[in-house]
Amino acid sequence: MYRNLLLAGTGGFIGSVMRYLVQILIEKNISGTFPYGTMTANILGSFIIGAVFALSEKGNLIGPEWRIFLAVGVCGGFTTFSAFSYNNFMMIKENSIIPFLLNTGGNLFLGILAVFLGVVFIRTIF
Repeated sequence: MYRNLLLAGTGGFIGSVMRYLVQILIEKNISGTFPYGTMTANILGSFIIGAVFALSEKGNLIGPEWRIFLAVGVCGGFTTFSAFSYNNFMMIKENSIIPFLLNTGGNLFLGILAVFLGVVFIRTIF
């Protein structure tokens, strides 16, 4: 139990730092109020979690501990549902309906598509 907590926590730390770096990189290169950094983190995290679960289905490629570290920890720290929810709340509050719809639809559709592509990617190479 403690080992799994340490794996999830360490992965979460790494994922959170990665998310912060993605946010800085995106904000440095794209101006505006649309939350591109949040969307990017959510889509990349969805791809990674799809790949992790596809690898874990292949038997001995990823064991349960690596799945905890990568899926629960890294992806959990990297993806940003709370930031996504806050961004959407602010867009609704500011009556920015089109950006709200683009952000919500983009994160949901592209996130699910990224999980699918992560699974397909792993199944193709293994």
